[in-house]
Amino acid sequence: MSAVSTDVSDGRRGRMVSGHTGGGFVGAFTSEWTKLWTIRTPYVCLLVGLIVTAIFTFYYGSIARINDKPIQPVGNASVSSVILTQFALVILAMTMVTSEYSTSSVRTSLLWVPVRPRVQLAKALLSALVGFVTAVGWAVLGIALAWGPFQGHASFELSKVAYQTVAMGVYSALICVMTVGVSFALRTAAGAVAVIFFVVSALPSMLVGLGGPVLLAINEYMPQTVGGYFMLGDGKAPFPDAVSLLILLVWAVVAHVAGLFVLRRRDA
Repeated sequence: MSAVSTDVSDGRRGRMVSGHTGGGFVGAFTSEWTKLWTIRTPYVCLLVGLIVTAIFTFYYGSIARINDKPIQPVGNASVSSVILTQFALVILAMTMVTSEYSTSSVRTSLLWVPVRPRVQLAKALLSALVGFVTAVGWAVLGIALAWGPFQGHASFELSKVAYQTVAMGVYSALICVMTVGVSFALRTAAGAVAVIFFVVSALPSMLVGLGGPVLLAINEYMPQTVGGYFMLGDGKAPFPDAVSLLILLVWAVVAHVAGLFVLRRRDA
């Protein structure tokens, strides 16, 4: 009996010395990756975004030709489509959080990964990765489909195309991180979608519609507005592209911190 106890004790000591106490952040991220692709919602969101991108960019190029618009970068078609396709990514990112709360499976997730910030960071990083890669793919598709309908009303400059494509990916990634933070703060699908839609789309429209120097100045710092400046990169923004990116980062970080604050106070 003492020999068995000694072996068990030595085994525990060996594990403690080796430092293998769990999967760490890599394990948490891998777990989130597996959970994401075992539900149907992400595939539906990606397919819807793909279809909307194809239709919107083809239509954008056609209208530019029909209305004899001035020559513009071909990537403008893809950038303009983000006003719609971003919400496919919003729903995808939101589902990563709210689906677990709706089924109470978040309790299991927090038991597996008891370090709360690690859980949220894993979800945020995964959503950002998916958002970036997906948006870049949509951008390339949109450019390819819009080039034909433009028929000479668009220019193709490789450096500009590359910038707008990457910028779309970065903007979409940050919107996904922002969505994860809001979803952790509110924990319901309806609430998260309502807040994100209001902040990203509805409020800027209201500010522009009401007009006035103060409201228009506020609109310049809203995520969708500053994101549009950043993605277009046409030099017409009231501040440099680096500042636009910084503002987007601030929105994402504030949402992430708010979600973490609620997670630590209310847990599951």
